[in-house]
Amino acid sequence: MHPNVIESDETLAEIVRSARTVVVLGMKDESDPDAPAYTVPKAIQSRGMRVIPVNPKLQQALGEKAYPSLAGVPERADIVDVFRRSDAIPAIADEVLALPAEQRPRVFWMQTGVRNDGAAEKLAAAGIRVVQDRCLSVYASLYR
Repeated sequence: MHPNVIESDETLAEIVRSARTVVVLGMKDESDPDAPAYTVPKAIQSRGMRVIPVNPKLQQALGEKAYPSLAGVPERADIVDVFRRSDAIPAIADEVLALPAEQRPRVFWMQTGVRNDGAAEKLAAAGIRVVQDRCLSVYASLYR
């Protein structure tokens, strides 16, 4: 595995401690209050991180304007947190890599149950740190 594919709890803690802005791809809104794609962003927002929703079906969530795609987000995220199936990850990785270098996230985080080693290697080789199959809110609650 590429060294930018992060497994160490110590490094995950450092990532979470330094993150300020999280783009949540596949985020849900208040209409689905029990969905992890809503409860996790809500939890990380409560810990002081700014959450920017990306979902073409939403206008806003958690008081933030929603964007239909990553390319539409006007600022660089520290973390892109992905709530999509593992088989969707290669296309999302390509979308991230198509962004101008200054718009690419520092970290591409795949939520619990989401993993794609090929896409992770591709992103890591491009200088983006990658986390697979981990819940961001767990680390936010432990290390914020």
